[in-house]
Amino acid sequence: MSLKDLPLKSEDLVRTSSASSTASGDEIAHLDNAVRRKVDLRLIPLITVLYLCCFLDRSNLGNARIAGMAQDLKLSGMRYQMAAAAFFITYGLLEVPCNILLKLLRPSIWISSIVLAWGIVMVSMAFVKTWQGLIIARLFLGVAESGLGPALGFCVTLWYRHDQQARPIAFYFSAATLAGAFGGLLAFCIEKMNGLGGLPGWSWIFLLEGLVTIIISLVSFWAMIDYPSTATFLTPAEREHLLDVLRRDTAGEPSHFEMKFVWETFKSPKSWLQAVIFIGLTVPTYSFTLFLPTIIHALGFSATNAQLLTVPPYAAGCVFTISIGTLSDRTQIRGPFITVFSFLGIMGYIMLLATDPQKQPAVGYAGCIIAAIGIFPGIALSIAWSAGNAGGSLKKAVIIALVGSVGNLGGICASFVYRTQDTPRFRFGHSVAIGFLILSCLASLSATLWYRRLNQQKERLCRENNISLDRKADFSALGVDSPLFRYVL
Repeated sequence: MSLKDLPLKSEDLVRTSSASSTASGDEIAHLDNAVRRKVDLRLIPLITVLYLCCFLDRSNLGNARIAGMAQDLKLSGMRYQMAAAAFFITYGLLEVPCNILLKLLRPSIWISSIVLAWGIVMVSMAFVKTWQGLIIARLFLGVAESGLGPALGFCVTLWYRHDQQARPIAFYFSAATLAGAFGGLLAFCIEKMNGLGGLPGWSWIFLLEGLVTIIISLVSFWAMIDYPSTATFLTPAEREHLLDVLRRDTAGEPSHFEMKFVWETFKSPKSWLQAVIFIGLTVPTYSFTLFLPTIIHALGFSATNAQLLTVPPYAAGCVFTISIGTLSDRTQIRGPFITVFSFLGIMGYIMLLATDPQKQPAVGYAGCIIAAIGIFPGIALSIAWSAGNAGGSLKKAVIIALVGSVGNLGGICASFVYRTQDTPRFRFGHSVAIGFLILSCLASLSATLWYRRLNQQKERLCRENNISLDRKADFSALGVDSPLFRYVL
């Protein structure tokens, strides 16, 4: 047996399914495809809508700012930046405990509850009268939203093999780009309600989007299936096939709760390297979503047109996020894609940095589109990369939350890099984005080379000791240190 063939491939999983004893290879392949389509249709649209609401509600602050909120709440100086940063303080600190709770509770109850909570907070933001009240509301929004991102990432690991996870994560993270696109369109329409019911236009942005979130939270409670073992939308044969495939994919990985797995994840240098990659992507991503309307407005476009012009950069980011996520699963490559697209994002920000917005607004706007294409795909790949190389369901839950927590604390930095005094060129903000993308680029390249060296060492160990795949259970206590575990590059 070639040692490169030791990890289970998708075709191995199909052939070794429990149904293989009574069905032909074509029938098994057909069953596998049918099950995957059903899971895709039931899970991906739901988690995409949930993440769309999440990112729309956290990023609409930028739309509300240029819709009159800055004047009404007297957001002078660094007050807007403080309100933006307040969200990330509570959001980043609570992600890890939230995902540990998810591991102990049913996803349908936990996820629908936190969605309902932040929907209520969003509605309350419509009636804020002072900038201090806005900061407090953003703190509570961070508390409520902190559990969703890592929870959705963990749910994907429950339903998909490790080599299939980039595509569904890319689909739901593409909702972040859709939120930016829809946010601009919605803000353009909603702010025209200015004065209706005695509320300014920016209040209606928070109110309507919050009410939609509340409705979706109620729907999600009934629509979300907790685990593959309780999947009533599958036939008994389909459910057993899916469970068998997932069991084989996670064979030898511990699935029970022990605090030692939590501490092992925290102590692993690989966890922190993945966190460095993620924070290198999140700082430019969050600064982009929080300030894109402001950046475009500074290029010389009116506030109304700036809302509409936020759509194309996000649309481009959405297309590339889904496309690269799908391609990553097919090629089983994560790090090189992150490296290449981080470099592309750097090129976009260099265009913004080098352009005089008053003389060449079109070039600056093109830089916004290229930056969006560069920064968004890497986020989904980074989450899938972290989870796929964690080992064990609890470790997956913890590392997704850990990486997300560290990365989202970068949102605090992102909230302050585009300063009012730097208008219209924002040299400081663009330079910070470039610096963090360089960090992500170098860290992802380092991780790829490190994982490749570790895989080569494991292959040599297996070859020297005649360790074959049928002994996978013998090394279950070792987790990722098992000689049969292979890191995704």
